[in-house]
Amino acid sequence: MTSVRKVWGASACGLALAAVFAASPISASAQDDAAADVTPLAGMSESVAATVNDGIISTYDLAQRMRLLIVTSGVQPTQQNLPQIQREALISLVDERLQIQELRRVEKEQKFEIVATDKDVDEEIEQMARGNNMSPDQFIGALKAQGVYQSLRDQIRAQTSWQRWIRGRYGSRLRIGDDQITAALQHAEAAASKPQYEVSEVFIEAARVGGMDTAVQGAAQLISQMQQGAPFAAVARQFSASPTAASGGDAGWVTAGEFPPEVDNALEQMRPGQLSQPIPVTDGVYIIYLRDKRSGSTAQLVHLKQVAIAVPQDAPDSVVAAARQKLEALRPNLKGCDGLEATANKVQGVVSGDLGEAEVKDLAPAFRQAAETLQPGQLSEPIRTTAGLHLIAVCGKRAAGGEQLTRDEIENRLYGQQLSMLSRRYMRDLRNSATIETR
Repeated sequence: MTSVRKVWGASACGLALAAVFAASPISASAQDDAAADVTPLAGMSESVAATVNDGIISTYDLAQRMRLLIVTSGVQPTQQNLPQIQREALISLVDERLQIQELRRVEKEQKFEIVATDKDVDEEIEQMARGNNMSPDQFIGALKAQGVYQSLRDQIRAQTSWQRWIRGRYGSRLRIGDDQITAALQHAEAAASKPQYEVSEVFIEAARVGGMDTAVQGAAQLISQMQQGAPFAAVARQFSASPTAASGGDAGWVTAGEFPPEVDNALEQMRPGQLSQPIPVTDGVYIIYLRDKRSGSTAQLVHLKQVAIAVPQDAPDSVVAAARQKLEALRPNLKGCDGLEATANKVQGVVSGDLGEAEVKDLAPAFRQAAETLQPGQLSEPIRTTAGLHLIAVCGKRAAGGEQLTRDEIENRLYGQQLSMLSRRYMRDLRNSATIETR
């Protein structure tokens, strides 16, 4: 019987496979194990597994993609998870067919080349080989021995071509405004007082896999595989529908409110190094690996440098005045923190140094006022202490609890998020307008 359905979601490995192979070198024993594990696939007679518009996906194509998924994810095939593996393999093949069909259409209309050439694919495979400490011939031989070489080439071609097209079509049009960057900075500063979690995620989208029950069952099977040794990052690359799949599910440091409430509640109960159970949310199921956590803090850290002249506490007023005059004369020549020591050390009797980073509340009272009132790059007036006279330079300020992202880093992150969103919308439109049949 032939059924018609729309296939949702996007494949999420492609170029990231280099990291998988680098993390898990392909040994001879692994090749033998993989070959044995996919024996059930060999019995599939070649026929049509699906049609995508006018394109055909054969059962042979599907079997090879299943092999590739098994080899690269570290998931061991069982009677229970083979349907999940087959479903994920078919979704990725359908998406790739849609992408290549769309790119061929654009090439024909606009008369320029978009789809990656064989040379482009060869270069990507050479990079993967280097990442796995293999020569290209050794790497290709290992891939062929496991029956995944051609499927990997097809995947690389589609992923590389699609990313190139998305960047070319939308990249120059995207503009990240100062107001967006400022809002993101303000959000990060407000979040600094909340508990923070360093997490990796796998998200199984219910609509993509055929319903919530299927998503929950699939998540449980993946958790079982990871508990038996399948690498989280490799599983995320192959099974996650989140944009973080390309980076092995790495979501970085997050605070409450960035995930759905169900995930926030789970994170509060977890310990670093712990893998969650399936966490159902409105549109799918999360698997969370908590890598680390830290308490939020309202404390402020400040990085200081100083220029000083030693003056005993009981020194006469004339000595103190002379030291103050020397620092006042030097002060206009000190342009913030850069080059401060080099400039100050040229003046006889003056010493300088980096005081490092400390919480403002822990500073000596004389220095604390300068740290609180000055902005990064500013220099204090001479400050008298029992040890001498000091010029204090504020080199940086940040909230305790983690490194503050720079404006450039935030801009790059927002740019990447917008490109990813546009790519997902594009793929959704392609699926909605396509005729996709599975058999």
